[in-house]
Amino acid sequence: MSSPLSQITIADNATLLEAMGTINGCGHGIAFVRDHGGKVLGTLTDGDIRRALLSGASPGDRCLQSALNEDFVWVDSATDRAAALDIMRARSINQIPVLDEHGRLIGLHLLKELIGAAERPNWAVILAGGKGSRLAPLTETTPKPMLQVAGRPVLERLVLHVVGFGIRRVFLAVNHLAHVVEEHFENGTRFGCRIDYLRETTPLGTGGPLSLLPAVPEAPILVMNGDLVTQANLALLFEFHDSGGFAATCGLRPHALEIPYGVAKVDEDRLLGFKEKPTEQLLVNAGIYVVSPETVSLVPSNQEYPMTALILRCLEEGRPVGAHLIEDEWSDIGHPNELRAARGLK
Repeated sequence: MSSPLSQITIADNATLLEAMGTINGCGHGIAFVRDHGGKVLGTLTDGDIRRALLSGASPGDRCLQSALNEDFVWVDSATDRAAALDIMRARSINQIPVLDEHGRLIGLHLLKELIGAAERPNWAVILAGGKGSRLAPLTETTPKPMLQVAGRPVLERLVLHVVGFGIRRVFLAVNHLAHVVEEHFENGTRFGCRIDYLRETTPLGTGGPLSLLPAVPEAPILVMNGDLVTQANLALLFEFHDSGGFAATCGLRPHALEIPYGVAKVDEDRLLGFKEKPTEQLLVNAGIYVVSPETVSLVPSNQEYPMTALILRCLEEGRPVGAHLIEDEWSDIGHPNELRAARGLK
């Protein structure tokens, strides 16, 4: 975040000329108009002022009356840098203010200070059709991916995340309570992408929805479970997949499994000793995949088909499959305990 913040704020009685001086002086391309209590009333950019002047305003006019953008995007202090970056990339904006509970400016995220990403040719398929039976009764009226974590539906976090890595075409596979998902996301414009829907008339599992794609993709596609809270570095995942020439790549997560018993060490019929309550380090399926275009055609149409079956078929046919370790933040909200943990509850 940038400071001092006083250099990028102006009073609500400031003129367009004064605002121009503030914008030029701070070098961030934006100024924030505040009232006498410090509450941010709106934002001003060079473009806002230029449009106001072209519409007949004069440099001495008050910003509040002629050029103020009151419909601006902001975040609170609980939003981390990665999430702020997701929003900036999705909305194609270069700055996003941090406001406190009273609407006062307490920080500023700048795109130029964070890592950017160019638009990618890859598509993303996010699986959002499951019933989420383990989370009932929460999922009786709300699809599992639409349950909220930190004030935002999990599926919205995922969409913003993939858009933040340059993916501009997203397919949502829907079934259970599909209308809730479609009414929230519509065509994706609000989220900086084009969203289309893969509508399952019967459950197709985690891989089957790929058969509903309208065309064979021209580049590898990302496939993700819709119940993940993650900051997985998708650029690294695609880079790994492309450099390895893989038919598919499976994202893996380290998982420590604690065995609550003493494990016996045996040689034939003789006990050699015990290892008390050992912890076994495993790699588990993270529910994040990259699939090459030619692999998509292997998915049978209109039948339930898990992604793991597609991976196993590639292996059986001698097609190389990559194993990429995802070490970034990752959690699956499919179980009540996991949902509570993601929400910061015990």
